[in-house]
Amino acid sequence: MNGGNIIIEGMVEVNMYDVAIIGAGVVGGLIARELSKYRLKICILEKESDVSMGASKANSAIVHAGHDAKPGTLKALLNVRGSEMFEGLCAELGVEYKRIGALVAGTEDEREILNELLERGKKNGVCGLRIVCGEELRAMEPNLSDNISCALYAPTSAITCPYELTVAAIGNAMDNGAELFRNFKVTGIRPCDRGYELISPNGEISSRYYINSAGLHAGEVCTYTGGLDLQRTVRSGEYMLLDRECAGFVRHTIFPTPTKHGKGILVTPTVHGNLLLGPTSIEREDRDDTSMTPEGINEILEKTRKTVKDIPYWKVITSFAGLRSVDDDFIIEPGEKCVNLMRIGSPGLSAAPAIAGYVRDRLAEMGLELIPNDNFNPNRKPCHALSDMSPDERNKLVKQNSKYGRIICRCEGISEGEIVDAIRMNPGARDLDGVKRRTRAGMGRCQGGFCSPSVLEILARELGIRLEEVTKSGGDSYILIGKTKEER
Repeated sequence: MNGGNIIIEGMVEVNMYDVAIIGAGVVGGLIARELSKYRLKICILEKESDVSMGASKANSAIVHAGHDAKPGTLKALLNVRGSEMFEGLCAELGVEYKRIGALVAGTEDEREILNELLERGKKNGVCGLRIVCGEELRAMEPNLSDNISCALYAPTSAITCPYELTVAAIGNAMDNGAELFRNFKVTGIRPCDRGYELISPNGEISSRYYINSAGLHAGEVCTYTGGLDLQRTVRSGEYMLLDRECAGFVRHTIFPTPTKHGKGILVTPTVHGNLLLGPTSIEREDRDDTSMTPEGINEILEKTRKTVKDIPYWKVITSFAGLRSVDDDFIIEPGEKCVNLMRIGSPGLSAAPAIAGYVRDRLAEMGLELIPNDNFNPNRKPCHALSDMSPDERNKLVKQNSKYGRIICRCEGISEGEIVDAIRMNPGARDLDGVKRRTRAGMGRCQGGFCSPSVLEILARELGIRLEEVTKSGGDSYILIGKTKEER
């Protein structure tokens, strides 16, 4: 089956890899891609049924400039370095990237905080930072609230799509020889003669080196070899997403002045033309709890009004929550032929390309031989490119394959051909949400109300399974139980 190994039942045969990466989020995915540039046998182990199922699928999608992190920290170094790498990376992987700039908006009483952020950013090596105010600020953002008088302008700040980047990075790594094992939850790590045996209920995999990039569960994985769970604080961030009719309502990412709880609740465009509000910052003990709360929604409404006026809240089409680690600095800790990554909270997405290079260098220091892979191909075709084509290009494509002429998702303009590509390309979509993350089918105004039945049929056909076997997001999330006239 295309798109990576799906471990549903039975045992995995023991196999020796050079490097095993635990966790198929954006950091793990970019590490896999970086290592696939070398002649190494690599595998990615993901406990869920798809990639990008943790923090990488639900965050602010901001490529931060780097003025927020404390100077001298690993977080500051890798944020600025990663931000500089992002545009070229996204171009190679066919992922949307827009350098729109950011404004940290403040009142006159908060100007001193902005000046402190400016100086911090300069120490971190962020280019182009300056304070804007008056008519210049209003020209940049006419919809700023009346109480906002000044802002720190960060022109290198950008936006992207984190789950599309994760899919693309892992897909590119797989195209260059890496293997993906889904539904492979690592529950133990045992040293062996040549490295480690990574244990799961579905079998074992042996590897000379391993990378613990398990996100919020990285601390738990660390304890398998006698280390400490240093993951610490987990916070939930709730978001509200507005219809694409709101495109252009703000032109930059707009932050409030930061507090001890983080960067605050922002207002930002998305790369697909929506308007995103959030996140909240609520401490939680459950590292998998992504529920929304009435209190969170009310907080978003209250705090976004302080920076941006007249937001059309009635155009909200969905809300969601993500989880993140919140600590002063990243932990990237080399061990005995392993590297543990913990506390990779914000700006983890921004730093991810640089983290990949940093981990590569640590592995080299441990003795991993890095012989260039002469066949490495850095480029990948995007999963949903039809909307970016000219009419002539579309007509040519439809003549080649009529499936691109059948529009399945009318809200987003996604064709059957693009959905089929998403199922067949590495790492292939295997459920409704997997198609959504790769193609945006179901992400529009109706939130899948019209297109979901057609997507179900395409999934069943392409995977060779019954409609009743198609799930929303893996596991037991079945959508259909049978035909209505057969059920009693």
